[in-house]
Amino acid sequence: MGEPAAESTFTVLVAALANLGIAVAKAVAGVVSGSSAMLSEAAHSVADTVTELMLLVSLKSARRPADEDHPLGYGGARYIWALLASVATFVGGGVFAVYDGVHTLTHGEEPGDPLVSYVVLGIAFLLEGYSLRTGLKQARGEADRFGVHVKHYLRHTPDTAVKAVVMEDSAALAGLVLAAGGLLGGQLTGSGVWDGVASLCIGVLLVYVAWVLGHANAELLIGRPLPSPIRAAVRDELLADPHVVDVLELTTLLQGPKEAMVAAKVNFRDVSTAADIELACDRMAQRIQDRFPAVSRVYLDPTPGRR
Repeated sequence: MGEPAAESTFTVLVAALANLGIAVAKAVAGVVSGSSAMLSEAAHSVADTVTELMLLVSLKSARRPADEDHPLGYGGARYIWALLASVATFVGGGVFAVYDGVHTLTHGEEPGDPLVSYVVLGIAFLLEGYSLRTGLKQARGEADRFGVHVKHYLRHTPDTAVKAVVMEDSAALAGLVLAAGGLLGGQLTGSGVWDGVASLCIGVLLVYVAWVLGHANAELLIGRPLPSPIRAAVRDELLADPHVVDVLELTTLLQGPKEAMVAAKVNFRDVSTAADIELACDRMAQRIQDRFPAVSRVYLDPTPGRR
């Protein structure tokens, strides 16, 4: 397992362990205090734990080498599991929190002793903050390597495991603040409305996170090309060869965070021999892979120019 993959696994594992412990603590605090926001936060953490476990499965599945049945490898398995993880966040966290909030608003709720909940929220904030720090550390390192801002990296990265950890931990911290606000509002006013509103807000937040992650994984499953500057650079590498007249068609495909494919229809000079074309194809493929290590496969198709 390469260093980036090991770093992603560590990031997801830290998030999974943190969320598992937090889920149990929140559930106990929710039962003791009778807070719907705390129960929603418990569901939130359970959904996050399931999500992290699915992401760990995705990382392991994607590492399998290509074989006869899957000649392009198993990179897509990462996005299938990550898509299922976003569904788990939507159903297990968002839907439950919205339901619990609506139930509290329509049926009422007697606020209980919030002390235990405050203690749990404080501990959870520290654990979630550490998990978020781990994810952001990896994201910043990758962003610096590509020379882009961390926000740009998180928006466009094909490493959806790191993106999921950062987004879910950020949502978790926001959810903790909302839950604390609901508890405080109920404590000051004696009304359970604040708790129900906090639960609704947590649910809406989780639904949004699930939609963003689901959309990102669906886009990668459908097929996303390399960024336009890299596609332009690949085209330039092909055109730089003395035997090449034109690049008629260029197709690129992201197959994983560190894996991409390049295929091109190339018009060679009419005076080039078969040996010249063979050597040129080998030379161009090597140059592209040296410049862009993530490109694992290069397929070049000699094609007559359009007249």
